[in-house]
Amino acid sequence: MVFTFYKKHLLLKFYPALYNLFLKNKFTMKRFAGIAACMMMLLINTSFSVRKTSPFSYYIIIDKTKYELTVVDGDGWLATYPVVFGNNDLADKMMDGDRETPEGLFTLVNKSVHEKWDRMLMIDYPTQADSIKFMERKQHGLIPDSVNMGGGIGIHGVATNEDYKVDQYQNWTDGCISMKNEDVEELYNIVPVGTKVFIRK
Repeated sequence: MVFTFYKKHLLLKFYPALYNLFLKNKFTMKRFAGIAACMMMLLINTSFSVRKTSPFSYYIIIDKTKYELTVVDGDGWLATYPVVFGNNDLADKMMDGDRETPEGLFTLVNKSVHEKWDRMLMIDYPTQADSIKFMERKQHGLIPDSVNMGGGIGIHGVATNEDYKVDQYQNWTDGCISMKNEDVEELYNIVPVGTKVFIRK
């Protein structure tokens, strides 16, 4: 099959080396189409960067006032999910058993499948900064001397068929961040251990 003048002109203009190779070896149109398709696939594959799996490529921002968990990566915003917490006053956690969600900068330290709440992504509360706040609050008489800091804070789902708790913004946890199961599964698959988690009000 012979190229039309227009097709030869375009090929010569944009891909002169390939055009000369075509003439030299007398490729058929079928074989040339195969090469062109391979070139197109290479162009597509090199035009879109693969997301990195490094923990430093992702960042989780939890806004207690907005009841939102947002994931960002090196390119910016990635996803936002509705979440709920512990007490309705949305205060900073001060001691064990107060059912408050802590505020500050944390690190995701463990991920696991949870038999009751679908997925669990644990954070490193209490951090050194939390320990300092805890001691200062004791010194100022804001909390009793006998109480402990508490721990075991994470991001998790809900019991089976209880996504409505998140839809209705029911704060039901002991201080953890709760998501709908479909959302927590998606988050679980996106962010690796080591991801930074910033919780604010």
